[in-house]
Amino acid sequence: MKRWVKITLGAVATLGVAGYLSKDYVFLHLPGWLAPRVYDNRPVNWQKGPATAAVPVDERPPNIVLIVADDLGYNDISFNGGGVAGGLLKTPNIDAIGRDGVTFSDGYAGNATCAPSRAALMTGRYPTRFGYEFTPAETHPPAWFPSSLIRTDVTFARNIASFQTDWEHKTIFDEDAARQPATTADKGVPASEITIAELLRGRGYHTVHLGKWHLGDAKGMRPEDQGFDESLGFMIGGQMYLPENSPDVENSKQDFDPIDKFLWANLPFSVQYNGGDRFRPSKYMTDYLTDQAVATIDANRNRPFFLYLAYNAPHTPLQASKADYDALPQIADHRTRVYAAMIRALDRGIGQVMAELKARRLDQNTLVIFTSDNGGAHYIGLPDINRPYRGWKATFFEGGVKVPFFMRWPARIKPGSRFDGPVSHFDIFSTASDVAGAKQPTDRPIDGVDLLPFITGAKTGTPHNTLFWRSGPYRVVRDGDWKLQLLDLPHVALLYDMKADPTERRDVAALHPDVVARLKGLIAQHDRESVKPAWPSLIRSPIAIDRPLGTKPRPGETYIYWSN
Repeated sequence: MKRWVKITLGAVATLGVAGYLSKDYVFLHLPGWLAPRVYDNRPVNWQKGPATAAVPVDERPPNIVLIVADDLGYNDISFNGGGVAGGLLKTPNIDAIGRDGVTFSDGYAGNATCAPSRAALMTGRYPTRFGYEFTPAETHPPAWFPSSLIRTDVTFARNIASFQTDWEHKTIFDEDAARQPATTADKGVPASEITIAELLRGRGYHTVHLGKWHLGDAKGMRPEDQGFDESLGFMIGGQMYLPENSPDVENSKQDFDPIDKFLWANLPFSVQYNGGDRFRPSKYMTDYLTDQAVATIDANRNRPFFLYLAYNAPHTPLQASKADYDALPQIADHRTRVYAAMIRALDRGIGQVMAELKARRLDQNTLVIFTSDNGGAHYIGLPDINRPYRGWKATFFEGGVKVPFFMRWPARIKPGSRFDGPVSHFDIFSTASDVAGAKQPTDRPIDGVDLLPFITGAKTGTPHNTLFWRSGPYRVVRDGDWKLQLLDLPHVALLYDMKADPTERRDVAALHPDVVARLKGLIAQHDRESVKPAWPSLIRSPIAIDRPLGTKPRPGETYIYWSN
């Protein structure tokens, strides 16, 4: 045998043995030559509007600023009487949006995980109408590299399924789904969908996306292909806030969380402007996005604009700036303190955005919307982030889908308003398009409703009597005051009276079999109006409803299986 053949076989064998021995504690790293190159920081030259306004600001269509936090728990803001660490951290700037506008007491996310929820928000439709049912979970090699040769989605799912846990319920890995052809290029909102940015640009708005996208990286799916004139951010579902070894960062790693291991191993610290080269932000990611939002407002002060400010805070990895961490010595627990410091930066950034609107005399005629893409995540190991509600991100209990939801528009919305009744993320699409005078599509079902007439009293009643959520075989409907959850593992139906029991503590399915049957019929009808997932679910993971990850199991505890 030739010497070079022996060397090659020996190297392959060595790598194979090393990979096998490390499979339980090392997650996939993209080889350096595959990972996209990240360049040094560079300035962003935002497209400037006219030097002077053609008409006074109060005579033109309102600016629209949509601010979306990532995995923010219902109890993470002080507006709801809570706040991180038992209220040791206050969120005055986020609170002010609700105090100076309207708060929706039953504001719901379009889904319980990041990407499907954002798909609902951007399109005004249930994401199951166009197959966006599961969250893409892979990092992306360069476009020229055959995705079938490095299935990071499969590796990610298989590692989660093999992660050691002392819980009797294990993650299920679908080998049949893993053998299906790679569909990385198809994992996003299809170009055939119409986004709110496309509608607003058609009305003369300058449209800008900042931060997280997570709705597709393929041609036709990126923000600059989906109606945004300018986009600065990242296409995948997460990003580092600073390099791990930066002298300006405080890190918190959760060794009990397989997702955390994958993120620390793979996430870059980078952004892209309109699909160009990736480059490093100049500072802590939350502060960097805030600075760019302020610059965007300045550049567009003399024309109508739509700003979609999609912070990745406080999504994992948990990283805080040292300055924010040091400002919270009253919080003893390190992980809680890092998490609180992340929300401190988020709240400060939102305050700076609101201050810039006021400084430019735009705030009276700007519709500002604030929400989170879903509830707080169980895998960070903090117990009270969704209090008083049960459940977490990736569950359809209230803790997973009930989110902070505020709108502020001084010209039209009375300060201190409160709206009781279910509303959803997809209502943002219809509300924004209607206030801008944009015509909504008539060639497809639009599930969103313009909320402004209900807020102002021009319409009575509620925008929605019925709302649905679906992820694989786990399906839920809220109809009036009833909420039915159909679980697959275990195969049970849970019924809650949301008026008498808004925190879902008492299952009354056995007392109301007629209600269960009727609501099952509604779910079946909704399924008939939906389509099959555009890509398969690779894993089904158990999630305990009443405790976070990293804590001891409880006998007989309630849990669900989440498909992704």
